[in-house]
Amino acid sequence: MVKIVHKKVLNPSVTLLEVEAPLIAKKAKAGQFIILRLDEQGERIPLTIADYDREKGTVTIIFQKVGLTTELLAELNEGDSIRDFVGPLGLPTELPEGAKRVCVVGGGVGCAIAYPQAKTCHAEGLEVDVIAGFRSKDIVILEDEFKSACDHLYIMTDDGSYGEQGLVTVKLKELIDDGIHYDAVIAIGPIPMMKFVSKTTEPYGIKTIVSLNPIMIDGTGMCGGCRVTVGGKMKFACVDGPDFDGHEVDFDELMNRNSVYRAQEAEEKERHACRMDQLAHELMDH
Repeated sequence: MVKIVHKKVLNPSVTLLEVEAPLIAKKAKAGQFIILRLDEQGERIPLTIADYDREKGTVTIIFQKVGLTTELLAELNEGDSIRDFVGPLGLPTELPEGAKRVCVVGGGVGCAIAYPQAKTCHAEGLEVDVIAGFRSKDIVILEDEFKSACDHLYIMTDDGSYGEQGLVTVKLKELIDDGIHYDAVIAIGPIPMMKFVSKTTEPYGIKTIVSLNPIMIDGTGMCGGCRVTVGGKMKFACVDGPDFDGHEVDFDELMNRNSVYRAQEAEEKERHACRMDQLAHELMDH
């Protein structure tokens, strides 16, 4: 069980929680994740480690409210506890040997995962460009954090309400065509975004690392739920990843697999809402 020591609402759908987890903080590296469970009846969900403080013994997670568990997690406050919090899991990000300049591309809440990548690369002395994409200004997150963790920050919005208007892939291609040599591109965000970032870099032969988010349960490779096809071979994101070569990932298969349980997720959220309404009525009656 871990205690929440800090909570910050980044935008209406994205929340930051810092928790006391000294053993995880001691070993965590960029690219790794944790699996949490709110209570004994709760589902297990993976969340990437957004930051860690070895001295304080804390780990930070940033998540979007997309299902029942993340909605319940967002309702917790400082001082509350999370039943299970296991990690660090997965392999840390590995850059090409001798890399000098990288571009980190984040999309939406994926920027929370892109941030520790940029921070680590910058701390190791690499020149870091960050391209962060959002639908609009009101959901931009971690701008100040990125500014302190990179050399150049480009914020892109779909509607042009902040930064530059356009897709992250357009900006990436523009920078490459302007003559910037990247030893690696790290792309983290929605699957379609990672797919098209990979397609953008492929003609240039730039190593592209993507962080995959398939359905995951146990985090040990036993359940097989997180299997993905990479280079024509089956891999397990929890133990072989979550980072993979973007030029070898079967993104279409990944998108199809991730959508399998949407109907069940919606049904469970509806059931939970009904239970909460019933409980509220019972409390009023008393």
